[in-house]
Amino acid sequence: MRIRSAPLSHDMTTQLDQIKQLTKVVADTGDFESMKAYKPQDATTNPSLILQAATKPEYVHLVDRAVADRKGSGLTGAKRVEDVIDQILVGFGLEILKIVPGRVSTETDARLSFDTQGSIDKGRHLIALYEKSGISRDRILIKIASTWEGIKAAEVLEKEGIHCNLTLLFSLTQAIACTEAGVQLVSPFVGRILDWYKAATKKDYAPAEDPGVVSVTEIFNYYKKHGYRTEVMGASFRNKGEILELAGCDLLTISPALLGELQAGTDPVVKKLDAAKAKAMEIAKRHIDEKTFRYEVNDDQMATEKTADGIRKFAADIVKLEQLVAKKLG
Repeated sequence: MRIRSAPLSHDMTTQLDQIKQLTKVVADTGDFESMKAYKPQDATTNPSLILQAATKPEYVHLVDRAVADRKGSGLTGAKRVEDVIDQILVGFGLEILKIVPGRVSTETDARLSFDTQGSIDKGRHLIALYEKSGISRDRILIKIASTWEGIKAAEVLEKEGIHCNLTLLFSLTQAIACTEAGVQLVSPFVGRILDWYKAATKKDYAPAEDPGVVSVTEIFNYYKKHGYRTEVMGASFRNKGEILELAGCDLLTISPALLGELQAGTDPVVKKLDAAKAKAMEIAKRHIDEKTFRYEVNDDQMATEKTADGIRKFAADIVKLEQLVAKKLG
């Protein structure tokens, strides 16, 4: 169900400024200059973004510093490389936190997506590195894939005050399981859902009918109807129209290119998602146990394929980052 409200008075105010009145804007990048330019509240990173940034001349010093700092760790082989990569991830996070006033999301190794204890251990380790550098854990979100094992890991971490961002999320089933686990934030992937449907149906979608937009709207309304505290952060946008259709969502994490388009636009922005109106909707409450989760995600071809594809791609970029670090370690 789409909610239409009156547009904000804009008077040549940019669409980015208007969006910021309705939704917490998050930078989806590892590029510090973009963050400084668009002044987001939070920032998100992932292995692909860190890999892109780490190979740019202006950020190589962060990689080199992590390598130099950990040369005397006493670790060898794969453990030594893993140790340096954790330092790189946190090193980027620390620099980002000098720019944004809110939180940064730091992702666990995608190869741990089906390893509950491994994800718990990695989340604890990353938080310990941040805290060692003087950063409070309330400024960090640990990103974990929205597999059943990932959700169970997040449930444990949340009880320890380590807040999580459940990523690679493509269905209401995943979203309900996340909020029942007490997860702080979920990141439904709008653009990747659109990609799948465009490939499957061979048709284009207007922003209001975009399957990714519809999915995030459904999750947002479900959470607000039933009073869940889990935050909804639309992610992975393909065009500005998707973003405008989700104005009013808790958070939206947006790439620098699309932040630039919003900055350049001055048309009025209409609030589309409204927590108060969601409360009045007729939406049945559900419980998702493991059997239900596995069956329903399996039954959703798009969610199954896009979750698996996302894990593979993030894992591949971690491997590339490992190769970069191993070369520097000699």
